[in-house]
Amino acid sequence: MKAIKTASKTAYYKMSSFIFLYFFTWSSSFGLYALWLGQKAGLDSVSIGTVFAVNGVFAVIMKPVYGYIMDKIGMSKSLLYFVVLVSALMAPFFIFVYQPLLNSHLMVGIIVGALYLSLGWYAGVAASESYADRFSRLYHMEFGQVRMWGSLGWALAASFSGVLFNLSPAWNFGLSSATSLVMLMVLLSLKIGDEELKNNDVISQQKIVFSDVILLLKNRKFWMFSLYVAGVAWMMFVAEQQFSRYFVTFFDTKEQGNAWYGYLSTVQSGLEFLMMMVIPFLVNYFGAKKSLLLVGALVGLRLIASGLTHDPLLISIIKPFYGLEIALLLVSVFKYIAEHFSKRVNATMYLLGYQAMIYVGSIVVAPPAGYFYDRIGFEHTYLIMGGIALCFTLISAFTLSACHSLRSGTPVPAVQVEVETIGMEREKV
Repeated sequence: MKAIKTASKTAYYKMSSFIFLYFFTWSSSFGLYALWLGQKAGLDSVSIGTVFAVNGVFAVIMKPVYGYIMDKIGMSKSLLYFVVLVSALMAPFFIFVYQPLLNSHLMVGIIVGALYLSLGWYAGVAASESYADRFSRLYHMEFGQVRMWGSLGWALAASFSGVLFNLSPAWNFGLSSATSLVMLMVLLSLKIGDEELKNNDVISQQKIVFSDVILLLKNRKFWMFSLYVAGVAWMMFVAEQQFSRYFVTFFDTKEQGNAWYGYLSTVQSGLEFLMMMVIPFLVNYFGAKKSLLLVGALVGLRLIASGLTHDPLLISIIKPFYGLEIALLLVSVFKYIAEHFSKRVNATMYLLGYQAMIYVGSIVVAPPAGYFYDRIGFEHTYLIMGGIALCFTLISAFTLSACHSLRSGTPVPAVQVEVETIGMEREKV
């Protein structure tokens, strides 16, 4: 971590601690969300698919709103404070509000839950990662060097969350609320140095206005990137939503499956943690575009392999590779956005063009996926989804914009040209 030597170590430690605690908080409970919906709330596959679809609707609405706010407030922590406070309410919400509503008034419960989860997790995690990305670039370090602590936090919580879940989900929710209070104290102590905020190349001096969002939506690169997300990321994340339910079927009892799922989630997050340290150098060497295409190939092959195997050992080996995909995808996405889009719309592009587009997939794909899980089984559904991911990866090889790579030594004019072009178009608007 050579870059850290020139940064404020205190600020780095606090930012890393915040990311660690945020992911620890949500992994403790949300990591077993699909299991909770099925085993504790008593929902079937179609209802769970509906839950994720409605969650996706609210996420699609809230993510661009959070992104716009992030671009407006720069490095202010106001939005993060709100996210932390929502996280602290997890135990009372799930125990006294969410589950009773799902059992008595299903659609009301689904809508209320979708609003809460969008504010605290779906849009909240995107805002936290966007803030961490800006922080890392302000201090001239790699985003992965900060984000990797989130992977460690998720892994640590996942190592025992399955055991707590078997005792009672109330333990999971209580732990999440308690760690949120610690997270709040860390965030209160986090300060960004004045030197880093002066004359930086990360935060635009011109704050975003709504016309910038319109210009972004008219940008061809936005839609070509969104096409990649639709074909690859949709399959990746929708398949993962109910993967835990498929995974436990390989074991003799649900309790055994729950525990092993928790253990392997730890391995998965541990792999993600290690990859976050290494992946930035790999992406820099090959370029963001080639790295995104590699993600697509890995996703397609993993889903096909998941559909073909009937061995608990093989499915246990396959599952952790999701951590590698997450690390490679996240780093590649941030580098692709930084290279091809103006810093004035950086957070908006991430939360709208990537994060919100992901949850459009929950609206479009999750309900039919839930239907096919019941009709033709998880195995055949995963084979179809894996094939779709590979097809869109091939298409994206021709539609994504070329990126700088250390391997080829190509120049990187895209960012400056984009900034100047958007600036002139904005004046016309």
